[in-house]
Amino acid sequence: MFRMSAAGRASGDRAGAARPTAAVTPARRGRTPSADVERELLAAAEAVLVRDGPGGLTVRAVAAEAGIAPMGVYNKLGGKDGLIDALLIRGFDRLRAYMDAATADTAEPSMRARFFACGLSYRRFALENPYFYAIMFERAHPHFHDNPEVEEHAKATFGALVRTVDLAAAAGVIAAPDPFEVAQQLWSAVHGAVALELKGQVLTPDPQYTYQALLATVIRGLAPR
Repeated sequence: MFRMSAAGRASGDRAGAARPTAAVTPARRGRTPSADVERELLAAAEAVLVRDGPGGLTVRAVAAEAGIAPMGVYNKLGGKDGLIDALLIRGFDRLRAYMDAATADTAEPSMRARFFACGLSYRRFALENPYFYAIMFERAHPHFHDNPEVEEHAKATFGALVRTVDLAAAAGVIAAPDPFEVAQQLWSAVHGAVALELKGQVLTPDPQYTYQALLATVIRGLAPR
């Protein structure tokens, strides 16, 4: 991971005769900033999670992937629990980015289309990041534990869904006198559908069509009377 720089060398004169030279101090490489080390460790942890699944996420595996001593994982992230917390935060932030991008897509002609796209983005995140989804929502890792910082990022992600519901209600797409309650109902519906698909338990021939039909049904059910 780290390479020592080459030491300077004193050179002789053109005639090859020896002459006094000043002492040369080998150049030092500055220490890698702590934030950079943490980013490298987190990238290594994600690589291990994607390659080996939640069961393969160990301090030793992450340290080997990052090319550092295992003690570095404890020093920077607090060991295995810290690794999992950092991955959970990354997962919730990524899911929020998926939903925000769908809602902000100005190519969609209407708020209804953006609302629908937000629902699609939840499934897309789950299918593209199944191991993240597992540790976020299925407690797939045996050392899962509650952490206020993780909870803060999880609530911020849910808050993005609440804002989307509020925008859709303001545009007349749905009726949502209590956007928080409606957001929970929506999450319950899409989470159930995605969880079944990830477990291979969708019985219809086209899971994507079934999921889109579910979203359409939910939106019709929430339509203003």
